[in-house]
Amino acid sequence: MSLVGKKAPLFTAPAVVNGDEIVESFSLDQYLGQKEVVFFFYPKDFTFVCPTEILAFQEKLAEFEKRGVAVVGASTDTEETHLAWLMTDKNKGGIEGVTYPLVADTSKTIANNYGVLAGDWDYDEEGQLSFKGLPIAFRGTFLIDKEGTVRHETINDLPLGRNIDEMIRLVDALQYVEKHGEVCPANWEEGKDAMQATREGVADYLSKH
Repeated sequence: MSLVGKKAPLFTAPAVVNGDEIVESFSLDQYLGQKEVVFFFYPKDFTFVCPTEILAFQEKLAEFEKRGVAVVGASTDTEETHLAWLMTDKNKGGIEGVTYPLVADTSKTIANNYGVLAGDWDYDEEGQLSFKGLPIAFRGTFLIDKEGTVRHETINDLPLGRNIDEMIRLVDALQYVEKHGEVCPANWEEGKDAMQATREGVADYLSKH
């Protein structure tokens, strides 16, 4: 079930911030009323596609920050594993240099509440609780506005990496809509025409394009 239009699920969990500091009680609540948040899940530390995405977010971090947007990552690994990966050189498969927070969802409840857990708990024929599927997160990405409402979500299967520039485009679209009260048509980018959400507005836009 989609979270779009709903409040982002609340959580408090350990995280690594600034690339080198473990905090025990991290929450997205700190951004309410202050910043939009791009909150993304990735499957596992010390893997292959994941560092390319995490480092790509870091490379574009200044673009998010100049738009007043916080970037936060999460996986089901421990905070200690996050820290070890952050301390590992990129040439050795690490993500050294990443400064935005990485949340440790070891209970898997955050991934479950956001609908990105790649499996579920069930009882077998003997009545024993077991996990069906993979106890890690899909590549879920959520754009959360300043009021804590999810405005966009995408969920990629494990082998499919994200497009970070698309997230920046969506941030621009959200901020444009909130500022101007217009809507953004297909393939809209910053600097292009938007349109009024009326029949006349659509007709005017289409006549010019």
